[in-house]
Amino acid sequence: MVRTVVAGLDGSAESRAAAEWAAREAKLRGLPLKIVQVWEPVPDPIAQAPLLGAETQQHWTERIPREAAQGIRARHPGLEVTMEQLTGGPAEVLTKVAEDAELLVLGSRGLSGIGGFMIGSVGLSVVAHAERPVVLVRAGEQAADEHENDPAGIPSAATPFRPVVLGLDAHKPDETVIGFAFEEAARRSTGLRALYGWNLPPYYVYGLSVDLDLHAEISRQQAATLTEALRPWRQKYPDVEVTEESRSGSPGNQLVDAAREASLVVVGRRVRRSPLGAHIGPVAHAVLHHAAAPVAVVAHN
Repeated sequence: MVRTVVAGLDGSAESRAAAEWAAREAKLRGLPLKIVQVWEPVPDPIAQAPLLGAETQQHWTERIPREAAQGIRARHPGLEVTMEQLTGGPAEVLTKVAEDAELLVLGSRGLSGIGGFMIGSVGLSVVAHAERPVVLVRAGEQAADEHENDPAGIPSAATPFRPVVLGLDAHKPDETVIGFAFEEAARRSTGLRALYGWNLPPYYVYGLSVDLDLHAEISRQQAATLTEALRPWRQKYPDVEVTEESRSGSPGNQLVDAAREASLVVVGRRVRRSPLGAHIGPVAHAVLHHAAAPVAVVAHN
């Protein structure tokens, strides 16, 4: 079975930006695009209201993906685009849809006046439970945002892609996450910027304030760990130029800063199947809420 790139669409500006990003990604991958709209049935008391009956709502929710698909076909000639309307709770339905997808693309919206983005309960739930990669795209995201400016300093989709940024725990590298990031960089013919942020154990902190040699030695050890984790991937993808950055400090903050000059940020999420529910982890959580570039969350064991 041929997997598809799936975009969740609800008619909002952020979901439309996600659908456009998904169309561009599908073309890069040579895969079809499926637009999915989830219709949550209206409760009976509301459905009986004269101005917003269930049939009226369903008509509008059917129209949204149909018109979006028509627009994407016009803007991306040659791309196979299908649409599907499903019924149920959006988070549960989209998580189920992701099982058969190459990746799922959703939107998130900016918070005016606040340095962050609102993912929403549906997006967070899907990211926390889906075991296929999920990409979150900001409202207003344009193709030119993922590319370098032209020689005149003007945004352009005709210039090379900005690098892909990978957030990596060099002591516990996961091949699923690393492989996804290298593949994305290779598809875009761009470089990979691998970031490893680490924090010192508490018992080192006081000693390091007076022992600069010890700090330098620990930094060298951490950098060597990152180099070793990436070595086989450099060999597998010799055409991808890799930049390694290993430094102390918050991994989330470093990734958010790097996202300003990235075409895509890739982070991992460990799959935890427990009665207490799924979690996305503090680094992925910070990046999802603050990184300006599209963010891919890749689940791994």
